[in-house]
Amino acid sequence: MTKILPVALIQERNHGDAEANLAVIEQRVAEAAKHGAKLVLLQELHNGAYFCQHQNVCEFELAEAIPGPSTERLGRLAKQHGVVLVGSLFERRGAGLYHNTAVVLDRDGSLAGKYRKMHIPDDPGFNEKFYFTPGDLGFHPIDTSVGRLGVLVCWDQWYPEGARLMALAGAELLLYPTAIGWDPDDDQAEKDRQRNAWLLSHRGHAVANGLAVLSCNRVGHEPSPVQASGIDFWGSSHVLGPQGEILAEASIDAPELLMAEVDLQRSEHVRRIWPFLRDRRIDAYGDLLKRYRD
Repeated sequence: MTKILPVALIQERNHGDAEANLAVIEQRVAEAAKHGAKLVLLQELHNGAYFCQHQNVCEFELAEAIPGPSTERLGRLAKQHGVVLVGSLFERRGAGLYHNTAVVLDRDGSLAGKYRKMHIPDDPGFNEKFYFTPGDLGFHPIDTSVGRLGVLVCWDQWYPEGARLMALAGAELLLYPTAIGWDPDDDQAEKDRQRNAWLLSHRGHAVANGLAVLSCNRVGHEPSPVQASGIDFWGSSHVLGPQGEILAEASIDAPELLMAEVDLQRSEHVRRIWPFLRDRRIDAYGDLLKRYRD
């Protein structure tokens, strides 16, 4: 028995502002639907540039309410083409309270749910703690007309706990809107190590949980407003099967509509031969709740 879900990942560069980016997204979603996609995943913070390269209070003007203008527009787009659409927005929850939030629009245009990014980085070029409050919605899959989606966001990809908790709550696949790239000043060996580690982390989530994984990254060079080297986003959006196999992978340097077919029933078959959930020693994991074991 199979349960085939045609999926599309829209890997794009920044086109300047929200209007320009959303116009391109509309074109790409139409193209994805024409090719049969029923689930479409966008990259992290797709409405504009990755503004977290610096700390500037003016960037908070980019934030918006959820529901709000972008969810309304994405909802109309999802309904027009009969797809489930997963987006990524800068959420204004209240004065001085902002989140990095993924939204899921069902094929009838309704807001099926949202996920607020739980793990917030504070690295050179990725000053997200200045802008985003850590999520408070927990790790709960979002039910849609195509299945139960375990939606996480970018930096969450380095933490096995988030993927595991989504799996334990019945997620049928894991999705990661992403914005990750190289420092152009790094040598090629360091660039390769970083990209390979990123790919391996996703393959690990797939294998450990017996789930398909979709990760959609942006591409292109985005300069830093503070005269640093900026970021070269490395693309490489991909779709993985539940044994970590690569079903589809995009280029590292160009916009691309990445299409794939995911057999959701394979998770059941894989978990029967690799019953990792059955064999978990939940009686012995209490120390995972500690910051460090002294």
